[in-house]
Parts: sequence; C-alpha cells; structure tokens
Amino acid sequence: MQARSNDLIIAPSILSADFARLGEECDAVLSAGADMIHFDVMDNHYVPNLTMGPMVCRSLREYGIKAPIDVHLMVEPVDALIEQFAAAGASYISIHPEATRHLDRSLSLIRDLGCKAGLVLNPGTSLDVVAQVLSRLDMLLLMSVNPGFGGQSFISYVLEKLRGAREMIDESGLPVRLEVDGGVKVHNMPDVAAAGADTFVVGSEIFGAPCYKDVIARLKAAAG
Repeated sequence: MQARSNDLIIAPSILSADFARLGEECDAVLSAGADMIHFDVMDNHYVPNLTMGPMVCRSLREYGIKAPIDVHLMVEPVDALIEQFAAAGASYISIHPEATRHLDRSLSLIRDLGCKAGLVLNPGTSLDVVAQVLSRLDMLLLMSVNPGFGGQSFISYVLEKLRGAREMIDESGLPVRLEVDGGVKVHNMPDVAAAGADTFVVGSEIFGAPCYKDVIARLKAAAG
C-alpha cells in the first residue's frame, strides 16, 4: 500500500545535527519543510551509545520549538524516563518491548501522561509482539538498522516487515502511524513508502546536505 503524500511525516533525527547549535538546527529543518523532530535517547546499556536526556528536550521547548517531538527511548528500564520526558514536553514516546517487564503498563503510562504511545521493533524482533498491544499504540516504529548509531545502511528485509505491519494496521482500522528509522535516503524512499510507511525518520541525509529544504522536498517527492 502506497502511503498518501498528504499524510507523510518527515522527522529529522537530531542525532545527526550540530549539537552546538541544536535549537537553530531544529528551527532550520522545520522551516525547510520537516514536520516533526525525532529525538534519540540512548543509555549505553540497552544500546552501546550515550546521547541526550530530558533536559535537552525541555531546553528545546524553552527555546521555542513548537513542533511535535518524537522521543525514541533506547533505554532500560523505561518507566522513570517516560515520566521525565512527558514532563519535558515530548509529544510521542516510543519504547522497545525488551526494555520493560510490563509492556501494556508502560504503554498505558505514556498515554496517561498525555503523550502519544509508540512501540519500537528492532530488525530481528517479530511483529507478533504487536498484536496484543496494537490498541494501546499511536505509532509503530520499525527499525531498519540495529539501534545505537546513526549513519547505518538500510536493512532490506525490513521492507517485507513494513508490508506486514501496514496490513496489520489497516485490518485493525486503528489510527496508528507506521514509522521507519534507519538508512532512509532519497534513493530508497519510494520503496519504503510503497511498503506502507507514512512517517520517516531521516538523519544524515538531511543534516549532511548543504540545503535542508532541497533534500526534504526530494524526500517528500520520492515518497509521494
């Protein structure tokens, strides 16, 4: 199923941004046509890297970022950080099933705190885990690289997984967005969109380009 062009969301991953100018970088990509800011949180425990915490999210809100902030928690355990990021201004909070003992409870906590709830599946994690909690979700995020580092190449078998996820969501009739993260580029955007994704996390392809507006326009054109 081809994602509708008027329903596409481009979410630049600030993991690839210039951290010394983070507020300005967010302003720049949003002015260039991005729809949402993707915020990668790594704890050097669940994944082998260490990035940003809730204070950075709060700082972006205080700086003046009004767009949705899509927080991807690559941390274990998750519940305490769910609470902290909700208080810091997160819009979406997405978690990995392996990072909590009580997945339904953690997803419910996200919504109870006023945020939209997301579930993240690593490349090797089966879609089977989604079936029981789909009604708890606002977003399903499929990783198309192994989590922990930016700049990796898209894992091709995730395309078939995207098709399966799109079928599951459509059959449910639930308004769940289907997000993909990892190695998304202009050249593979048509295949990723055709597989059913409607929300695209893009890092180095945007922040490594000389003109953010140009590459975001090309990404949207390729998806549409």
